[in-house]
Amino acid sequence: ISSKNMSDLVMKVDALLSSLPKLASRHDITFLRENHSINHSIITINPEENDMFFDVIAIVDPLTREAQKMAQLLIVLGKIINMKIKLFMNCRGKLSEAPLKSFYRFVLEPELVLVADGITGPVATFVDIPEAPLLTLNMITPEGWLVETVHSNCDLDNIHLKDIERTVTAEYELEYLLLEGHCFDTMTEQPPRGLQFTLGTKNKPVLVDTIVMANLGYFQLKANPGAWILKLREGKSEDIYQIVGHEGTDSEPDQGDVIVVINSFKSKILEVQVQKKPDKIKEDILTDKDEKKKGMWDSIKSFTRRLHKEKDKKEADVLNIFSVASGHLYERFLRIMMLSVLRNTKTPVKFWFLKNYLSPTFKEVIPHMAEEYGFQYELVQYRWPSWLHQQTEKQRIIWGYKILFLDVLFPLAVDKIIFVDADQIVRHDLKELRDFDLGGAPYGYTPFCDSRTEMDGYRFWKKGYWASHLLRRKYHISALYVVDLKKFRRIAAGDRLRGQYQALSQDPNSLSNLDQDLPNNMIYQVAIKSLPQDWLWCETWCDDDSKQRAKTIDLCNNPKTKEPKLQAAARIVPEWVEYDTEIRRLLDHLENKKKNAILTHDEL
Repeated sequence: ISSKNMSDLVMKVDALLSSLPKLASRHDITFLRENHSINHSIITINPEENDMFFDVIAIVDPLTREAQKMAQLLIVLGKIINMKIKLFMNCRGKLSEAPLKSFYRFVLEPELVLVADGITGPVATFVDIPEAPLLTLNMITPEGWLVETVHSNCDLDNIHLKDIERTVTAEYELEYLLLEGHCFDTMTEQPPRGLQFTLGTKNKPVLVDTIVMANLGYFQLKANPGAWILKLREGKSEDIYQIVGHEGTDSEPDQGDVIVVINSFKSKILEVQVQKKPDKIKEDILTDKDEKKKGMWDSIKSFTRRLHKEKDKKEADVLNIFSVASGHLYERFLRIMMLSVLRNTKTPVKFWFLKNYLSPTFKEVIPHMAEEYGFQYELVQYRWPSWLHQQTEKQRIIWGYKILFLDVLFPLAVDKIIFVDADQIVRHDLKELRDFDLGGAPYGYTPFCDSRTEMDGYRFWKKGYWASHLLRRKYHISALYVVDLKKFRRIAAGDRLRGQYQALSQDPNSLSNLDQDLPNNMIYQVAIKSLPQDWLWCETWCDDDSKQRAKTIDLCNNPKTKEPKLQAAARIVPEWVEYDTEIRRLLDHLENKKKNAILTHDEL
């Protein structure tokens, strides 16, 4: 194109853009005269004299989460450039309660600092914090990071500064960088929900796996710096689909293996296009084909896969138990619950714990418990997706993890899992619950008891919204439930629950008991199998006569008496004290062993 034609083109484009309505514009704000009264709402920081400076004006509501972050941003910006800052406090009036209930520090340095071994890196320091309230320490990290607590000198979930003489310290470590993506079927232009991906290396092709959500075709995999290979999982995903394109990767779009290089601390987000193979157009990845209708070749492939998987080990009959805990008190309950499970079954047990909120102490002790009592365990993690409505309170975040990510939290090889609350005592073999016929439902919950009549006034599900919604159906408790993960994934129950959560959670008055209200609200879309009442007994709601038949005892909060849980545990469950004493002896033994090892090391 010639220079004359180029000039004409630029003029035409400029004229076209000028004729369009302005979607955004800059406005200069004329502030009130800065008299004595308004100066109380203005913070002014003057620049260094005799030098060029930037004039920065910021308007902020000081009692917001955004303001907490802005303060540190302006401080760091002031160290990088010479600027005059004028900060206007634009407060909301007539507040019924304080909109901000947290203290915040933003760890941000003006330049990259290389730290030698043994020297602490950037830190967040809190001073002059009120000593009376009960505090919780939590970290807000960049998207795509999985961070864990590796050291703390107190219970970070229950910080009572008036009872602590020393400085509270906590050390965090970046454990994983996430590989995130969105996957779409090029034929339907819809997410291929239930499609399974694996991530690994050349030597270990399958290190982690996951499924594609119907929600935006989203998937998430844990990774670290290095080169990774993304593949369709062996089985129905690989048989039915093929990868036909990808963006954001580090290999050619037409290359068979999708290579992804993690070389930045920023989020790595992919877009993967897949397509059904020509001879599999009519097949559905979520539908189980009748074994009798399978062709001979399908049967041979299925048989050889099983032989390959089980070549070196016999398939074990394992009870998979999932639980969550945060804080030293609930971790104490959790260890007792584990012991009660083990004492009442002869089946090998594997415990699954949500790692996100476990203390360093629990993570240090659990390998020794596994060796002492002969169980397996695994710590699972998942990063709350940025597109899903965020919870800010730690307790509500944990409730969310109990129900929102069941389809993606565990390896795809896990078929069934039983959730048991940390503050529960098991008195029966949970193998019976695992093998319980769910009648086609993806999960089974125990209904709330009705037998303790003096608590009728507290049964909120008997009136109002819940009474009209359930229509005489039971309201179920979330302290114990069994999930058929194969069925759960097949009917896309996770996608349905997340979709309903996204709609309801916008209202702060909705889902007050998130992990419990959501499945009960979705009972018509995702069926619940009501378990026999004996599977969960709770003194708050169940009468004393039914206690002798209880297969598990849950230490429910009592809204009437508000009795502390430790006190209630020793009173309600006689064996609780015995379990607690046994575990205390083990912990003391481990502590003494650790001290002796330190003394021996010092002497050497």
